[in-house]
Amino acid sequence: MARRPIICGNWKMNKSPDEAVAFVRELAPKVQRFENVERVVAPTFLALTGVAEALKGTELKAAAQDGHWATDGAYTSEVSAAMLRPFVSYVIIGHSECRAYLNETDDTVNRKAKAILAGGLRPIIAVGESLAQNEAGETIDFVRSQVSAALEGISASDMANVVIAYEPIWAIGTGRSASGEMADAIIKSALRDTVRALYDDDIADGIRIQYGGSVKPGNMEEFMSQPNIDGALVGGASLQVEDFAGLIEIAARVKGQ
Repeated sequence: MARRPIICGNWKMNKSPDEAVAFVRELAPKVQRFENVERVVAPTFLALTGVAEALKGTELKAAAQDGHWATDGAYTSEVSAAMLRPFVSYVIIGHSECRAYLNETDDTVNRKAKAILAGGLRPIIAVGESLAQNEAGETIDFVRSQVSAALEGISASDMANVVIAYEPIWAIGTGRSASGEMADAIIKSALRDTVRALYDDDIADGIRIQYGGSVKPGNMEEFMSQPNIDGALVGGASLQVEDFAGLIEIAARVKGQ
């Protein structure tokens, strides 16, 4: 089954609103021709309105870096799917930094995923193991448990709007990355086959699964050449226009349909 690759730049706590707008205005014409790749940027909340306006008339989409499970209420500092919907198509949830620093849990990831889908948006659900878990041979079981928990109670009909990102924690921001073959094997066993067991072959073969973790132009082709990797959730390499455009170009060439 042909799956359209999705490349999402997670800018984390970088770029002011003005810098973010300038970035997408420079990026858009450089990547406009790569129609076989879905192109997404995830700026900070403060930059979302300006970026969304700047992206009008382009094929680029915006994502939020998080979202809350409630529609409204006494949740200081939080943002709901309804608030995000005018500006974004995707919402990243479950990122390892949110799990580590903001007490994100499997339960809150699941609650957020349901709220995002109910709000007409698409979650990018990040999962991944620590270095200690990887070295102890616990990767497959741990990531399977994360995927199963994240998808608990999500209907088969909603799965067409779900993206999963495999991001080994030990490879985020460290300069280390899994090999393409290693990442592909984990994605097949711990992610795609888990979806298969929870749903069916069609959903498992159709869901898009990204790799994230020190992705850069020098290793992008290796990852995009793998049959189970359908794009990338990119951190540092998405902060420079030429690097990010280069990643999109590689994905378009390697995954060309």
